[in-house]
Amino acid sequence: MRITVSGLPGSGTTSLSRYLAERHGFSMISAGEVFRQLAKEHNMELARFGDLARQDPAYDKMIDARQKEIAKERDNIIVEGRLSGWMVDDADLKIWLYAPIDCRIKRIVFRDQVADEATAQNLTLEREQCEADRYRSYYDINISDLSIYHIILNSAHWDVEGLGAIIDTSIARLKQQNRQNP
Repeated sequence: MRITVSGLPGSGTTSLSRYLAERHGFSMISAGEVFRQLAKEHNMELARFGDLARQDPAYDKMIDARQKEIAKERDNIIVEGRLSGWMVDDADLKIWLYAPIDCRIKRIVFRDQVADEATAQNLTLEREQCEADRYRSYYDINISDLSIYHIILNSAHWDVEGLGAIIDTSIARLKQQNRQNP
């Protein structure tokens, strides 16, 4: 089974992906973690590193190609990232997590240890616009088009266990359908 988990920064995609990987014994690959690691290796903030990636598509394309390759090679994998739903076109389950901007900013301040919410919001909105522009330019993808997703959940409404319970039920149902229709 291949599952993708996508959403905007701070929506909880990494938390849900880790939950699902642990609960179901799946492996996990995260584009965001790879991107953050690359920014750190270059001693740059995410927004600044995003600008670098906008100037040189090789950064994004390298991450996207690697994610796609790993997903095709493995079964029982969670592929987490903004574009994973688009990159893993044969995924059994594509999930989009939504959360309002104020909720996401609080999470980002805590996670990334940003000085204050205003700074976090400015950096996040700049990053989101930068990414949206790159995705449109590189792949002709409109990140706002959620029509490819099987499930869209509001992560401000449920904690990770609540989100996980919904997805656990979906996974069980998909497995049942696959056994009935091999």
